[in-house]
Amino acid sequence: MAATMIVRRPGSGTRKLAESGFSLLEVLISMAVLTIGLVSLLSVFGLAMASTQTSQQDMIAKQLANESLESIVTARNSSQLAWDQVQNVGQGDGNGIFAVGLQQMNLPGVDGIYGTTDDSGVRQTLRDPGPDGIFGNSDDIYIPLTGYQRQIQFSDVQDGNGNTIPSVRAITISVQYAATQSGQIKNYVLSSYISQYR
Repeated sequence: MAATMIVRRPGSGTRKLAESGFSLLEVLISMAVLTIGLVSLLSVFGLAMASTQTSQQDMIAKQLANESLESIVTARNSSQLAWDQVQNVGQGDGNGIFAVGLQQMNLPGVDGIYGTTDDSGVRQTLRDPGPDGIFGNSDDIYIPLTGYQRQIQFSDVQDGNGNTIPSVRAITISVQYAATQSGQIKNYVLSSYISQYR
């Protein structure tokens, strides 16, 4: 609604001047643009929250893969494993001890190495220090790793001429899990090499 103002000047008659302002249509358009911007910002905030929720699962998958690789390298370094055992069951000369395909995250068996055929039937858990941030007291939280699976795959390494190098093997450790928010299957892959020599 436009307002009018009456201005009186000496020596002149009365004159009306119109003040300009925003029309109702301009206000509605600006509110629509502002609403679209706020809704877009809100959706980005929701996406960031979902990414934060899955970051813990990503970190757990990375740690599980590293833990598996470290147990294999430690067993090789301590001569706990013979070189012909460092392969999957059925590979090479048939002395491999590592299970084939995706396996549940179970505690290691007698050999103390993750992913072998003697793993126990007890699910592996993750220990969180709890609200006080200190391990070993009553508020520690144990997170079962029921939604995680691990695969340890060994393969031969070839030189530039296509010949197999007998003292080196490639290791691919895959940790697969379902994201809690989206249910999407995610896969963390760690690739490395292991040598027969310490």
